[in-house]
Amino acid sequence: MNKYAYFNRDISWLSFNERVLMEADKETVPLLERIKFLSIYSSNLDEFYRVRMPVMLRHQQQKDNDEYDQANQIIDGQQSRFRNILSQSILPALNKNGINFYYQDGIPQDLSLDITEYFYCHVAGLLQPVLLSENQAFFPENDLLYIVVILDNEMDTEQIAVVNIPTNHLDRFVSIQKNGEDQIMFLDEVIKQNLIHVFPKAKHIDSYNIKINRDAVLDTLDDEADDITEVLQRQLRKRKYGFATRFLYEPGLPERHLQTLNEAFDLSQAAIVQGGKYHNSRDLASLPVRDPSLSYPAWPAARNLDGIDQSKTLFDSLVEHDQMVHAPYQSYDRILRFFNEAAIDPDTEEIYTTMYRVAHDSKIALALISAAKNGKKVVVLVELKARFDEANNIRWSKKMKAAGVKIVHSVNSIKVHAKLALVKRNHPESPLLGLLATGNLNEGTARFYTDHILLTAYQPMLKEVKKLFRFLSKKKRPEITDKITFQHLLVAQFNLQTKFLQLLDREIVHAKNGLASGVTIKLNNLEEEVLINRLYEASNAGVKINLIVRSICRLVPGVPGQSANITVKRIVDRYLEHGRIFVFTNNTDPEIYMGSADWMNRNIYRRIEVIFPIYNEKIKKQLLEMIDLQLEDTQQAVVIDDQLRNVVLTDKNHIRSQHAIYALLSGEK
Repeated sequence: MNKYAYFNRDISWLSFNERVLMEADKETVPLLERIKFLSIYSSNLDEFYRVRMPVMLRHQQQKDNDEYDQANQIIDGQQSRFRNILSQSILPALNKNGINFYYQDGIPQDLSLDITEYFYCHVAGLLQPVLLSENQAFFPENDLLYIVVILDNEMDTEQIAVVNIPTNHLDRFVSIQKNGEDQIMFLDEVIKQNLIHVFPKAKHIDSYNIKINRDAVLDTLDDEADDITEVLQRQLRKRKYGFATRFLYEPGLPERHLQTLNEAFDLSQAAIVQGGKYHNSRDLASLPVRDPSLSYPAWPAARNLDGIDQSKTLFDSLVEHDQMVHAPYQSYDRILRFFNEAAIDPDTEEIYTTMYRVAHDSKIALALISAAKNGKKVVVLVELKARFDEANNIRWSKKMKAAGVKIVHSVNSIKVHAKLALVKRNHPESPLLGLLATGNLNEGTARFYTDHILLTAYQPMLKEVKKLFRFLSKKKRPEITDKITFQHLLVAQFNLQTKFLQLLDREIVHAKNGLASGVTIKLNNLEEEVLINRLYEASNAGVKINLIVRSICRLVPGVPGQSANITVKRIVDRYLEHGRIFVFTNNTDPEIYMGSADWMNRNIYRRIEVIFPIYNEKIKKQLLEMIDLQLEDTQQAVVIDDQLRNVVLTDKNHIRSQHAIYALLSGEK
């Protein structure tokens, strides 16, 4: 039996979502941003029910544990807090700002004619009511919204109908100008108030909102499958019809009708949850309020990187020294320029890149298409199995292939999560130029994910990138027999875990010998037990360990004999913390690594990940300063304690790391 303790993976993730809810509860956060945090919380929870709850349910059935029930209890408490924040704080604040948002209170009578006009002009033709009966089955699709309608007919018989809420064609909110003000209401309410026009023969109508989440886990893909695109497209069609994992219903729905729906919709494996009046609260992010004073003040991205000669091409300047872009604090244009220059550069012969989550309107993909049409050899590894981005990635994969780009897909049982690009040029000194990143090559998410992108001409490291691309192009699963070695890169499936263990062991030796030691790691998720155990061992050896973990954290900090020297912070602010950074003190000669890999089981054992070293001293100094600001954060950081609680800091320094980093990188400091 393992002598160490760990938090449960999924309960830990729920703790992160609670941290998001805490931000929505802060009156110091601008009002529309608080609403966005409610939206993020709701979106996160929907994904949790689609992806993790099916797994927890299976574990409960197989192992007879209570974590599934524990998760449901935690979610119930969080949902209650969600509704309280919305009703007791957000709605009154909207009213104070002259925004009439009808959420709980009924819609005023003087709006009824306007609502009916809107209903007939925009909504009625999109409704598809279905009467539930033994002869007419109905299958509610995943994550769509419906209204259950209870009809009392002329013969005093009762019928149940289901009416769709067509948010796939209309905005969720309706805004009507009345008395010089915007009157905002849910589309749901517009339909409910006009159900008499849908069921004109009914003597009495009651209505209740419902929603179903369905299992989104795709079947394991066979490595022998010839066409992964075709297999994935079939599975994506099946995903719509996965078993129900959660059934949300509006309070007041009678028990007898709930039982009827349970049988009609086959909810045997679903959590039956009484929610609020409205569902899909993630739609709150699109509330039609445009007052800029209710949002964060704009932070224009810094366009000019310090020390960059604007008169030179990017490729020529990279030959002179490495560059790093810190998105979104700094403009992503330099990354787009890397691909744009490659597309037209006469000396560029070959371009290689990985794409994990392709932007919907990807300028990078368009540049790669142009490069192929301009006679360059372009090889793109598109990871089709990126969850919930499969369809978009398939679309771009086909589009690039049609333009002459060579498309490579990963081995079906392994995802390629590495963030890499390589340009091969006809250049005597620097034939290779490269890009290595902590986040996806996606200019959309780069606007609100904090990531770090290294641009370099360091040939020894880029030769290893080229070696990895050559291996990935063979589309084979890594085997022990593969004689691929890496001196600079840490590559999952080859040397990543081993190298991290060696780096931790070195800090342990330094601590035992009285030398300077320490570890600072910033991750999205920390789960894998071999690496966690080595962190515990380092703590017991006297190594001071600072962790910044945004979401899942299975490591239990602050436990004597296990983790007394380990602290864990969690930062939630206007940007989503996404970069992975690893700092090892190394007896006052710190080494810094960055890359795509969290310390999750999936990253270590089921993905191709790349972690890369930082050699440029100026970039190292800047990164250390940024990490120090995050470790000193007392406003947006909380400490995770040994009970998995988000403990608010009371330090009076009032350091807000994202503000401080923006000031640092924009030259304000």
